[in-house]
Amino acid sequence: MDRRSFLKKAAIGGAGAAAATALSVPLSAPAIAQANPKVSWRLTSSFPKSLDTIYGGAEDIAKHVAEATDGNFTIQPFAAAEIVPAMQAQDAVSNSTVEMCHTCSYYFVGKDPTYAIGTAIPFGLNARLNNAWFYQGNGNKLMNEFYATQNIYGLPSGNTGAQMGGWFRKEINTVDDFKGVKMRIAGIAGKVLEKLGAVPQQIAGGDIYPALEKGTIDAAEWVGPYDDYKLGFYKVAKYYYYPAFWEGGPTIHSFINLEKWNSLPKQYQAALTDACAFANTNMMAKYDTKNPTAIKQIVSQGTTLRPFSQDILEACYNAAMEVYKDISAKNPMFKKVYEDQVAFKKEGYLWMQLSEYTFDTFMMIQQRNGKI
Repeated sequence: MDRRSFLKKAAIGGAGAAAATALSVPLSAPAIAQANPKVSWRLTSSFPKSLDTIYGGAEDIAKHVAEATDGNFTIQPFAAAEIVPAMQAQDAVSNSTVEMCHTCSYYFVGKDPTYAIGTAIPFGLNARLNNAWFYQGNGNKLMNEFYATQNIYGLPSGNTGAQMGGWFRKEINTVDDFKGVKMRIAGIAGKVLEKLGAVPQQIAGGDIYPALEKGTIDAAEWVGPYDDYKLGFYKVAKYYYYPAFWEGGPTIHSFINLEKWNSLPKQYQAALTDACAFANTNMMAKYDTKNPTAIKQIVSQGTTLRPFSQDILEACYNAAMEVYKDISAKNPMFKKVYEDQVAFKKEGYLWMQLSEYTFDTFMMIQQRNGKI
């Protein structure tokens, strides 16, 4: 056999062998498809679409997940009440009506007070320390230990920063002024104000304005200037108090059905985790950008800004400590998570008073003196 004939036959044989190999091993394409399956989820939000800041967190999550997975993993957000009411978001996830929700953990404190710590508790952590506790401390680990008992998995997905203390029809000058006040307030804060004589009410964000307007409630807290201005609270209550000692840095969560989370491919879990982390950061940036303008708009409408007095804050702090003691005596999980956060808070504020507080105080003085 001459060399040219041999090479020709070898080439044909090699091509045939390669084709045969390709035909006999059809696993590569299905393997790729299996690694990147088409997954479509629904997300129910506890917030109305009109609040682009807080509802926008769900949209951020959906957008980033789709982009990170080339459109193979899609999440469709729905506003509060489009699938279930705002305060039923957790139930919808737990019982598999939807795969996930975007909500505040403390809305479900009636089921178990441990839910409150997932968002914020009175005199808890500010936004920066809350993030530190969740991401670098034991926050995520401990809260998901609890959430697992509720058939959900939680990921931090937003933060508003320290909130305002709320809208009141009358002045709150003393502790006694809280007596008989019907106030919309979420989480454990209601139990704290109850000790001062207030009557707490849990109402979804979209229902607060009509309740204030009709006099069903006397006061209400929501978030802060940007959201509160959009919701029009300045039209039905004159006094705007600060700060919300019950929400120094509340975390908004994505709750995911635990079985659905566990069944996701690892790369989709990573994409969703990263998307939620972005939403967490971006929401805080939105509020820090929008609130300065909004507070000026609110004041221009004749609203009276008032700080809670030191006496009121001290009374509320003491009441909060009593509430935590009572709950801890009855609820081992709450006690475990609460004590871990308190230990983290003690160290965190030891450092922050040297760095952040000193720097921010100096810069605020410059701003007040017109040097900025």
